[in-house]
Amino acid sequence: MRIYEGSPRQDWQEVLRAVGAFADRERLKELLFLELEEGFLLQGLTVPDAGAWSESAGHLAKRTYELLDEQVAQLIDEAVAKRGTATEPHPNVGIANYYEQAMRVIGAWLDEQHPRDLFLFEQDGSFVLRLLTASQTRTGHELAEFTREEIMGMIEAAAEKRQPASEAGAHT
Repeated sequence: MRIYEGSPRQDWQEVLRAVGAFADRERLKELLFLELEEGFLLQGLTVPDAGAWSESAGHLAKRTYELLDEQVAQLIDEAVAKRGTATEPHPNVGIANYYEQAMRVIGAWLDEQHPRDLFLFEQDGSFVLRLLTASQTRTGHELAEFTREEIMGMIEAAAEKRQPASEAGAHT
């Protein structure tokens, strides 16, 4: 990820978490995310002027956002400031802040992979990623897929890792 190399604060986990929080706030679903030279492109479907997640409340509209580097930094700051607050539950999975959480666990996974470029799309809570990877012996694209159930499991596992040891022991 060219624009964040060398910065300890801005990694895939932080970037995708902030973009996911933005998607939750904008009530997006069916996401498409593409890395650009100057930032990212985010596209999703939304129900215009609806007070709640509901396809019956209106027709779906496609929204496209070009998120430049400075805007991503601002989204990260906003996401950090709002941590711990919940939006209403996402209708497809029944949990609040779904995209913030899902994109964060995907970002953590990506930080382990060290891709040079990222394209992802989401449909009904499942994600497909295309990564450009490079090593001394090979450069090429790789595909990864995470089902909704795998994402939910990754979110749950991440939450368990954040619990203090005394709380984690009390649940076993």
